[in-house]
Amino acid sequence: MTKPLSQTLANVRKRVVPVLLGPPLLAFLPALTLATFWMGGEAALILLALGLPLALGACGGFAQLRRPGQPRDRLTGMLLRDGFEEVANDTYDSAEQSGLRSAIFMIELDDFKDLAQRHGQETADMLVNRCGERILSILRPQDSVARISDSRFGACLTPVLQMDLELAIQLAGRLQTALEEPISVDGMSVYVTASIGFCLHTRAPKPAGCDWINAATTALMDAQSSGPSGIRAFTEEMDRRGKARGSIKEEITTALENGHIQAWFQPQVCTNTGRVSGFEALARWQHPVRGMIPPMSFLPALEEAGLMERLSEIMLYNALTALKAWDAAGLSVPSVGVNFATDELRNPKLVERIRWEFERFDLTPDRLSIEILETVMTDQPDDTIVRNIAALGEMGCGIDLDDFGTGHASIAAVQRFRVSRIKVDRSFVMKADRDPEQQKLIAAILTMAERLDLATLAEGVETVGEHALLAQLGCDHVQGFGIGRPMPFDQTLDWIAAHEAKLQDAPAIGRQGQ
Repeated sequence: MTKPLSQTLANVRKRVVPVLLGPPLLAFLPALTLATFWMGGEAALILLALGLPLALGACGGFAQLRRPGQPRDRLTGMLLRDGFEEVANDTYDSAEQSGLRSAIFMIELDDFKDLAQRHGQETADMLVNRCGERILSILRPQDSVARISDSRFGACLTPVLQMDLELAIQLAGRLQTALEEPISVDGMSVYVTASIGFCLHTRAPKPAGCDWINAATTALMDAQSSGPSGIRAFTEEMDRRGKARGSIKEEITTALENGHIQAWFQPQVCTNTGRVSGFEALARWQHPVRGMIPPMSFLPALEEAGLMERLSEIMLYNALTALKAWDAAGLSVPSVGVNFATDELRNPKLVERIRWEFERFDLTPDRLSIEILETVMTDQPDDTIVRNIAALGEMGCGIDLDDFGTGHASIAAVQRFRVSRIKVDRSFVMKADRDPEQQKLIAAILTMAERLDLATLAEGVETVGEHALLAQLGCDHVQGFGIGRPMPFDQTLDWIAAHEAKLQDAPAIGRQGQ
């Protein structure tokens, strides 16, 4: 008799607690109070006031709210992953039993490692704490929020009567808006972006909390693959793609040699004339079965397999082939930028190989920009790296310092490496048209570049306002989704033609003082 009774109590708890904790009770509580007083007077009202908390306690409602035995994150005081999985299990069972609805949201701050490197770990911890507070301010007290990793949060909603796809998207948008408001750090505004993936409990692939969490995580990864500040809802197609990622390491070598990993090209535009000033070659994997696989999914596998040098060779070949094709089509594309990995820069024969490629394609060295990360300069590079970069600069190649502002490269290092252009990191560009502090930082970088006789290019330009501001401040070139997304070579022909057509009647954006 004991076991059936315990099961009955558990079922009652699962059905009653969500109702006692959710909006239904709040909606009917005034009417319930008035009805009790009208029917039974003060005595009945007192019994209700005493009985309702007792009923809530008997059903385990207070335990669900507090969960005092679960370990908490030292920085934010939030649940950790183990505790979050327990909450997800309980919530899933409760929602199934009661017929209510719930959802799990996985929220991650974009480029958090760069933020920590740029501002220091103490500031990064403060940013995480502030972001955690903002998430809590959007959700209800009875919802559960956990810190899953350094920059990732999980949120599990207490079951409610109404929670569909539209409402979940709206809530994700509110969370994202709150997180992307500027955060004041030492008198300056720091901007973060956040990607969000979520899964409704009715869409979970299996009836278990860990699978529900994994589904929301899969949606988050899909959001991140399309760039910063994405929002995605979990689908079965994502689940199939997620399971297929496990075999990437086995396929990566074959994909590289079979030409499945190719260069896509993102346009760069001159702010003074509006014309195309170049393209950047970016690696993309078009899988014959799974479709487009994002770089963040396969680049780490290439690095682990020691294939980054081979990737650089393929990207260089694709870039030079594209230049010849643009020339043959009568299109003006001055140069293409190619990212070179540290392993490639350590190759003593790099300069000779690139010189041979120029002769093979009958192209001059100024048509190629060698893009190197700022961290290459700050990680005490060996003599071979210094020699190669300097020799490529002397040969006539452009040397672009990528992600400038994230690695604290010294002016001496910029001169030592014969840098010809600095690429202002997107973290400085983001919302610069609305933030005077961002504008001051950009103006300082551009002034330094001008004094050192360096060209400048701003990355991550997404809006017309950012484009216009950068032009007015004197930035030479811009690149980003607001200009054009990365595209396969065959699409660049139409894009260039369409862009040139738009320039016929458009006035040039002048710089300040002109």
